[in-house]
Amino acid sequence: MFSFEQKIRVRYAETDKMGYVYYGNYATYFEVARVEALRSLDVSYKKMEEDGIILPVYKYSNEFYKPAHYDDELIIKTFIKEMPTTKIHFHFEIINSKNELINKAEVTLVFVSLKNNKPCKPPQFLISQLSSYLK
Repeated sequence: MFSFEQKIRVRYAETDKMGYVYYGNYATYFEVARVEALRSLDVSYKKMEEDGIILPVYKYSNEFYKPAHYDDELIIKTFIKEMPTTKIHFHFEIINSKNELINKAEVTLVFVSLKNNKPCKPPQFLISQLSSYLK
């Protein structure tokens, strides 16, 4: 299993009238964590796009256990548990500064070729980078 941790500090603009992080902002947090997790593997979204592969979201689910608040430092744990096929599945957990689990989510993306707008295999460099983690 591949895992990665990304810290994010909640900004005031990300909270609602109740003082909680607005639920729509979690998708952005997961995108930041996803991009940085791949970057830690020396895999770049930008390079994939330049090579003609995009990654639209296929499925997204989210479970909220506790709210996050302005100025909280959050740790977003990102996991890839299985080798990508035409899809790549990310699991996330968000932990607050009290070490409490406040959120779990899953995001599935599809590798799509820009040439024909159809699902395709993941790039070989991604498979190579993940192979030592996913046997």
